[in-house]
Amino acid sequence: MTAVTYDERLSVPLRWWVQGTMLVASLWLAVIVAMPLTAAWVVSAIALALLSALFLAYGAARVRVADGVLSAGQARIEVRFLGEPETLDAHEARLAAGRDADARAYFLLRPYLKRAVRIPLEDPADPTPYWLINTRRPDRLAAAITEAKAPTRP
Repeated sequence: MTAVTYDERLSVPLRWWVQGTMLVASLWLAVIVAMPLTAAWVVSAIALALLSALFLAYGAARVRVADGVLSAGQARIEVRFLGEPETLDAHEARLAAGRDADARAYFLLRPYLKRAVRIPLEDPADPTPYWLINTRRPDRLAAAITEAKAPTRP
């Protein structure tokens, strides 16, 4: 049985879906005047399918703490190699992902998520200094990491 203490899917926000739908509708309006009706609908359906696939793939990234392992997107690390997580507000997260970023760090960033958690790595064999992960609930992610790092009591 997997002991999951934190699980979040970084799905794209509703406003992206609305704007994407409006983009496809604009495409349909532009194409309907230049092509037969059936062709315009086919082009629009293909555009909508591609847009949906793109949004679903981009928003499929997960952040998860389970069984002593932090997973962020495709990356995995045991929590025993992690330092004390630091929650970042929108301003701090923007600086950490931009001006103050270390190119050796691991980033899981999404432009529609403003807050983040920076987790230093304490593994001397790993050149990665920290992970920076965007999240909707930075306090809960940091607490889950801290809890997973705590020694289990008999």
